[in-house]
Amino acid sequence: MAELDVIILNYNRADLLRPCLQSVLNSVVSHTLRVWVVDNASTDGSAELVAREFPAVQLIRNPVNNGFAAGNNLALRAILAQAATTATTTPASRYVMLLNNDTVVEPDALQLLIDYLEAHPAVGAVGPKLLLLDGSLDLACRRSFPSPAVSFYRMTGLSRLFPHSPRFGRYNLTFLDPDLETEVDALVGAAMVVRLEVVREVGLLDESFFMYGEDLDWCFRIKAFGWRIVYYPRAVIHHHKRAASTRRALPSIRAFYDAMRIFHRKHYARQTSAPLNWLIEVGITLKEWWALTSNLVRPPARRQVG
Repeated sequence: MAELDVIILNYNRADLLRPCLQSVLNSVVSHTLRVWVVDNASTDGSAELVAREFPAVQLIRNPVNNGFAAGNNLALRAILAQAATTATTTPASRYVMLLNNDTVVEPDALQLLIDYLEAHPAVGAVGPKLLLLDGSLDLACRRSFPSPAVSFYRMTGLSRLFPHSPRFGRYNLTFLDPDLETEVDALVGAAMVVRLEVVREVGLLDESFFMYGEDLDWCFRIKAFGWRIVYYPRAVIHHHKRAASTRRALPSIRAFYDAMRIFHRKHYARQTSAPLNWLIEVGITLKEWWALTSNLVRPPARRQVG
């Protein structure tokens, strides 16, 4: 029997956390399921809600909001330590799942994801089809790495103009059928399952990323260690996209573009010419200024990141 530890990071969204937890705990799973909530210093009673209504959930109260990667790493460290102390009794097939608090899990989704990894030992991480509230695909759930070329197509709008082009639509793979099982470069941290042995091998999330980008970086490292990553659309999870970031749109925009800079500098800058690196940095900064300026003139309810 396999084991799955689901990690849900929360910050001031008790209203979304409750249905998310209910959907996870109501999942039809034949494997051992443990649920962790890391609360990043919420002031809306989120932690108290978990303790009161979901006593079986492992609750970690983080006294500071130090971001997505740092918060999830608290649970990942605890899971790794727990697994180390029970190494003689814990099965080799143990998995961890990053899950956003603004998601609702279909009853069979967790079982399908675990079964897929059980049947495909070369796959290090698997992600579901994520559907937005309007039923459309959350494009972030299957991606290519944002290489300089891919980033250029995206930032210049070519990916939007030619979404069915295998060249210009590479970042979000918009030229592929959403119902097609596909090996991909990256999944999204809103919903992804990773083998615990992969976490041991690759390491934790990079805490240089406050919010955004840490999932791309994790997938980049997973692939570098020779593991496959797969988008598996039979498993479906619903996503209330950007529920946290839209409440603090301007700081989230800064974190979004900072993540672009960190990822490029970490993975591409050394093999990119200095003039092109300069152009990329300028392009990111201009996009950031445009996003900040356009959001300042929008009413708060219509502000968005990216």
